Amino acid sequence: MLHRLLILVAIITAIGGYCTLARVKPHAKTDFQLQKIAADGVPIPIWSGPWSCVLDRRHGLLWEVKTDAEFLHDGDWTYSWFDGQHGVENAGDCFFEPQRCDTQDLIRRVNEAGLCGRNDWRLPTPNELMTLVDSRVPPGYTQIDKNFFPHTRSGDYWSSANGLPLAGVFEHLKEGAAAVNFGDGRQKTLPFRNAAFLRLVTEVEESRSTASLPLNDGE
Repeated sequence: MLHRLLILVAIITAIGGYCTLARVKPHAKTDFQLQKIAADGVPIPIWSGPWSCVLDRRHGLLWEVKTDAEFLHDGDWTYSWFDGQHGVENAGDCFFEPQRCDTQDLIRRVNEAGLCGRNDWRLPTPNELMTLVDSRVPPGYTQIDKNFFPHTRSGDYWSSANGLPLAGVFEHLKEGAAAVNFGDGRQKTLPFRNAAFLRLVTEVEESRSTASLPLNDGE
């Protein structure tokens, strides 16, 4: 009798543990090709913070990190696609932002601020954005490693590719720009006027991407 009781308790404990784990939000496995970078361009340990950029050593790219500070790098702000000649100016949704809200303006302001010691931030290409899509994340969650990229939304993020033909209900608008959706990890073409999310990028020299050295120009 006692033996059966102990077995029953063990089974109940195991089921309870499984259910607890099932309720925990899953995360992608940490990719050690990624390096946290502080606002001054200096690499910091993986367990440290805060950080303003992420270095992707594998692809030689430095990425902007979003925040919830309701300011320049806020992850909830959205932007229309505009490069000064093509697209739609100031049609995004930047809360508490009295100035323009489009891709060109964010690029200008981030470069003026010298994020992580760099002033050559730009829109990523579709292929560069796709390197951030993490297929290890279970369906239903944002397809990116949030250990490095917090405040990423399961929505569309603009790329630099533009002048692409629109189809379906947007066909009458003729052209738009490519975006990558981090809800499903797929690329699509959106009208320039759409308010989509944005994460800027810049390139890093190979020698810098393989060593833990400051990334700002004054190193």
